[in-house]
Amino acid sequence: MRLLGLIGRPVAHSLSPRMHNASFRAEGLDYVYVAMDVAPEDLPAAVEGASVLGFRGFNLTMPHKRTILPLLNDVDELAALAGAVNTVVIEDSKLRGYNTDGSGFVEACGESGVALTDRKVLLLGAGGAAASIALAVVRQGAGELLILNRNLEHALELAQKLRAAGGETKVEACPADALGETAPEAEVIVNATPLGMRRGDPLPVPARYLDGGKAVCDAVYLPGAETALVRHARQRGARVVAGERMLLYQGVEAQRLWTGREPNVKAMSDAISS
Repeated sequence: MRLLGLIGRPVAHSLSPRMHNASFRAEGLDYVYVAMDVAPEDLPAAVEGASVLGFRGFNLTMPHKRTILPLLNDVDELAALAGAVNTVVIEDSKLRGYNTDGSGFVEACGESGVALTDRKVLLLGAGGAAASIALAVVRQGAGELLILNRNLEHALELAQKLRAAGGETKVEACPADALGETAPEAEVIVNATPLGMRRGDPLPVPARYLDGGKAVCDAVYLPGAETALVRHARQRGARVVAGERMLLYQGVEAQRLWTGREPNVKAMSDAISS
């Protein structure tokens, strides 16, 4: 049996074990995927333990996507540009990091009919998931990308990294209090903050800005329910991309990296939709 898992805090809510194990069962693969709640200070020990125990690899979620970098032997080009890793493959005791969040976001947008090319995109957040989504937005040829974050310095750093990576997209960083100026003009709004992970969280974008002419994408998901952002956007006629679909497609790419074969996407999708 080959071991895989998710390292993060919190992880009890995660649909990833259900999703990956459904694919393994459907395909008759001898893999098992488990969730592991790991405190930030214990990450080095957890990574060493995964290697010693013979794990084939693991995913990372908050708050470990950036802090994992010094613990890896090698990092894929896209993950290095994003400055964050969400997938690790272990081979011959060597750990190689990848980031599948960006490709998962693009695939989920395509499934929902959300175009990014030449669009004005407002990205909320500048963390690990936001960085990979931002890079994907630029590579998809968005006309303009506005990165809005509570910590303006982090948004400025991400914007500078994206400009240095090249591309025609105009990239700007904005403070959180610029939401009222930026949201009305945005054609695509992406939430890559933690807001929405818990019921009762405030909306990351006031409902009045979620009009029917926009596309609204939420990287966050609530097991068994729509996030408040997705629900409000749908009610107001906006085109939506739910976090479960981003989770699905980033997981599809991660599973390709671990197994070297095509996952059972229908089994994975059914598992997180039930």
